[in-house]
Amino acid sequence: MNKINLEIAKEIIAGAEEEAKGIGVSMVISVVDEGGNLIAVHRMDDAWLASIDIAQNKAWTSVALKMPTSNLADATVPAAELYGLNTTNNGRLVVFGGGIPLVQDGKVIGAVGVSGSTVPHDVQVAEAAVKVFNNKYSL
Repeated sequence: MNKINLEIAKEIIAGAEEEAKGIGVSMVISVVDEGGNLIAVHRMDDAWLASIDIAQNKAWTSVALKMPTSNLADATVPAAELYGLNTTNNGRLVVFGGGIPLVQDGKVIGAVGVSGSTVPHDVQVAEAAVKVFNNKYSL
């Protein structure tokens, strides 16, 4: 397996949703392939509408920059070297946690993006999604 497909995305989303339910938060979970193309987006009941775009953009940012979006937080505050980065790419770059790449054989083959709560909760749910992927597909 070198590509993220719908079957894999559904498994990743199920793991994320289970974690979100466990902390009592409705989330939007998004999965993209290596080119940042949307594979699936899942909005739990009562999740924020704004989180649909945010989750997709977190996943896109993570795959586009090949890193977790949380890595950008400190570098993009005022006076930091990447301040203003979030204004590039038509404002699509998200510079706070909740987007994590999916890596297989050392190569980023997709990403997950989660939005709907505090940044720590978004990261926690995204990490649960990545754990599902890593346990089954990562080498």
